[in-house]
Amino acid sequence: MSKILLLGSGELGKEFTIAAQRIGQTVIAVDSYENAPAMQVANGFEVINMLDGTALDAIVAKHKPDYIVPEIEAIRTERFYDYEKQGITVVPSAKAANFTMNRKAIRDLAAKDLGLKTAKYQYATTAEELQKAVTEVGMPCVVKPLMSSSGKGQSTIKTEADIEKAWNYALEGSRGDVVEVIVEAFVNFNSEITLLTVTQNNNPTLFCAPIGHRQERGDYQESWQPALISDKDLFEAQDMAEKVTEALGGAGIFGVEFFLADDGVYFSELSPRPHDTGMVTLAGTQNFNQFELHLRAILGFPIFEIKLEKAGASAVIAAKENSEHIAYEGLEKIAALPKTDFRIFGKKTSRPYRRMGVALTSDTLETQIEEIVDRAVAAAKLVELK
Repeated sequence: MSKILLLGSGELGKEFTIAAQRIGQTVIAVDSYENAPAMQVANGFEVINMLDGTALDAIVAKHKPDYIVPEIEAIRTERFYDYEKQGITVVPSAKAANFTMNRKAIRDLAAKDLGLKTAKYQYATTAEELQKAVTEVGMPCVVKPLMSSSGKGQSTIKTEADIEKAWNYALEGSRGDVVEVIVEAFVNFNSEITLLTVTQNNNPTLFCAPIGHRQERGDYQESWQPALISDKDLFEAQDMAEKVTEALGGAGIFGVEFFLADDGVYFSELSPRPHDTGMVTLAGTQNFNQFELHLRAILGFPIFEIKLEKAGASAVIAAKENSEHIAYEGLEKIAALPKTDFRIFGKKTSRPYRRMGVALTSDTLETQIEEIVDRAVAAAKLVELK
């Protein structure tokens, strides 16, 4: 069996580790703090600063993994090229990990190299450059750190007074040592989707049914599958997703995000790993959930098809305050509901808005998706963090 070095050990890494354990793989979970969610179910763990290239080299040399699977952005990803030369498979590839850990690289690849439709954008490395970029892009616009996750550091500029606040907030939410932001023109979209795209080494690229989602502060609150989308827009999104994932190379699952607007489909972002909105697949919506798909693609197991079997939704169970001693109340209330499930991630500390778990609901494909989402939201509200 294979040894997997998992770089990042949050809730997505935990579900991936569980999938790997079920088919006998060995997982070493790595993060910057002890007892992270994936560490609780892994074969072993390491605590390091993954932006320290020397420390990263040391654990790779120590464990000699077959696969390196990144789960977060804050990693010294340029070291991945050397690991590939050593014969280690970097997931999906060293190029994919490098490009997608930095919004600048992936946006330029999509817009300039591949000619995909994106929002108008500029970059800024200082507050003064941000002022100029906002002038060129126009207001309203969205500001994001080049390296961040789960909406950290993301804000919308609507007036001149917002510019300095947006710059400071972006720096606070930035991961890594890159002091730069992307400024995007606001797309007047009707909805946004995640298209989970599975690339395989010797088999065709496959797509999960599109996932709709709602965000607050740049972080998803609810997701549902399938999302309502026209055949024309779905074909366009799949074409874009296949082009960008083919350019990045490697095997695994990519979370490709799109805006759906009156004038067509806009490429937004891409993650080379399971996606937070894809937690909905834990509701049993597909024959394989996103973590099982990622693992099977990585290991080279052929995936014949991805079949949508049920409609489902996920809703975030979020913390409201800072705490180092957490108890959950109301789980038995969720457990008593029909066609409903939940996951508690096992994070040992909380802060306002931090994702601590999800409520999951499902029903037949004929059921109105709005009804399923409402049930998930209601279920999530039954849980109180004390």
